[in-house]
Amino acid sequence: MAKYYSKNHEWVSVDGDEAVIGISSYAAESLGDITYAEIPEEGVDLIVGDAVGVVESVGESRDVYSPISGTVMEVNTLLEDDPGLVSISPEGKGWFCKLDNIDLDELEELMDEAAYAKYLKTL
Repeated sequence: MAKYYSKNHEWVSVDGDEAVIGISSYAAESLGDITYAEIPEEGVDLIVGDAVGVVESVGESRDVYSPISGTVMEVNTLLEDDPGLVSISPEGKGWFCKLDNIDLDELEELMDEAAYAKYLKTL
């Protein structure tokens, strides 16, 4: 499973023709303890850059943007009751949604893990 990152600190993990979207560990650490997470509805069609949700911490609110186009086929309903999962496991159990009908060509605009790590050093 390949993982890619955007400059807005979202990640997408691709397995075949399906993708999982979340925020990076860097973004989660920057926000601190996340107290609220808004997730999209199933069936919504997303285009790169569309808002997929919102995360809020005590002092900040941040939109989460889709790094790839596709259709929301599943959402992480655990975040409704436990938004802290995004803080604890941003690149694991704290994922936001799964997409199908993805456009694999859009991955060329994203960074792989090594490039993202290099990008973080410039911030």
